[in-house]
Amino acid sequence: MDRIPCAGGIVLDARGRLLLVQRGKQPGRGLWSVPGGRLEAGETAEQAASREIREETGLEVAVGRRLGQVDRPGPGQVVYQIDDFACIVIGGRLIAGGDALAACWVPAEQVLTLPLVAGLLDVLREWGVLDPPDPPNPGVADNPGQSTAGTGRPG
Repeated sequence: MDRIPCAGGIVLDARGRLLLVQRGKQPGRGLWSVPGGRLEAGETAEQAASREIREETGLEVAVGRRLGQVDRPGPGQVVYQIDDFACIVIGGRLIAGGDALAACWVPAEQVLTLPLVAGLLDVLREWGVLDPPDPPNPGVADNPGQSTAGTGRPG
């Protein structure tokens, strides 16, 4: 089994929105994920995270602490070993590029409504990026004016 080192970045803006990209290539074409990709020769995971975010979103980031590592299956006997880092934006302008079909800031509650790559939601909760959902309260009606569900596109 081949292990391919990859890196990505978890980026939140001042309003608490998460930076997501819509994948343009397999695995996961059309699904939403955090920006990231394979390490290039001689590159550290931190350097790869910064480069991938710039290529996929147009944003320059400062790479912070490592949040964790996940393994994701790829084609054949390949496993992508992904190190994800907390990052903050220090420049650039948001625009989809590289192999991203789209790039946008997504409010936390709307992340739950998107078709995400497998396992992303669980990891974001485990690492404290997204809070687990509140248990339903049958005595309180939702405010229909606040809903973003069903819009079909990130905010």
